[in-house]
Amino acid sequence: MTQVPEDLPKMQYRFLGRSGLQVSAISLGGWLTYGGHVDDDNSHACLKAAYDAGINFFDCAEGYAGGESERVMGRAIKKFGWKRNDIVVSTKIYWGQANGDNPVNNGGLSRKHIIEGVNASLERLGLGYVDLIYAHRPDRCTPMEETVRAFNHIIDTGKAFYWGTSEWRADEIERAWRVADRLGLVGPLMEQPHYNMLVREKVESEFELLYKEHGLGITSFSPLKGGVLTGKYVEGVPEDSRLGKSDDKYIVSLKKTQESESWKKEMGTVKNLEPTADRLGVDQAALALAWVLKNPNISSAITGASRPEQVFKSVKALNLLPKLTDDVMEEIERVLGNKPDPLQQRFF
Repeated sequence: MTQVPEDLPKMQYRFLGRSGLQVSAISLGGWLTYGGHVDDDNSHACLKAAYDAGINFFDCAEGYAGGESERVMGRAIKKFGWKRNDIVVSTKIYWGQANGDNPVNNGGLSRKHIIEGVNASLERLGLGYVDLIYAHRPDRCTPMEETVRAFNHIIDTGKAFYWGTSEWRADEIERAWRVADRLGLVGPLMEQPHYNMLVREKVESEFELLYKEHGLGITSFSPLKGGVLTGKYVEGVPEDSRLGKSDDKYIVSLKKTQESESWKKEMGTVKNLEPTADRLGVDQAALALAWVLKNPNISSAITGASRPEQVFKSVKALNLLPKLTDDVMEEIERVLGNKPDPLQQRFF
């Protein structure tokens, strides 16, 4: 296994929202990688590198590679003999169609699928429980009360400690809390949204009241927006890059925007961030990740990696946080030009 670099910064741990649970500021997820285009050996090497670097939070989902991502993570935990109480493991329920012969009732957030989906995820992981369980998307065909009751059942039976949401609207999270409060149940603690320099509205505006009212914690994904914020696509998309060869729906959707005005605008923004990164002595990937971590509402930024070196590179972004002074953040803000208007918050 790859040795941890001697100059790697000490991992930072943050409370997950208004809870007593601490998660590493940088976490490792299995989306697009483990169980997919990255083989077991490299997947395990990345997971081991993350653990050795102080990362304690590992995220996956029933829908990642048809459940194989969970199996890969479970095999790694067993292989390395990690103590269960030393790590925080999450999975997400919504897209379980690949795990059944009939897609009917193997997706969404019905009581049936939440309970059966969690049981199946635990079996694939080889674990008795997960620390965090997410509703991977909102299910607007299932009554909110049914969903809230089902996730509380999962907690009450010891199969998860906390439940949360992913890519829900603020009003939907608030509705879940209203149901939970009315029934004397537990509401969603955390949300897993898309958040980076180019995608900001939910985290910086829409969720503002949720931080104050419910102590919502954010475990954001795609801090580099699929590699866009690394700067490697400014001059075009290399054929051997993820954007060039991946058939994942999200990556394909990004690729389809290459000739659009929005893509050209984003590439211009990314290019204009380069002088700031150069002056700070870092690459643009580190700048983008550190910028996400600078937000005090971010409990953890979920990163991906197909090689151990990428894990260590992400962790080194922690070194940049003290350099992101108010002046530097203002300089970045002038380049981005997309700060959400707080007046556009959704009110409940």
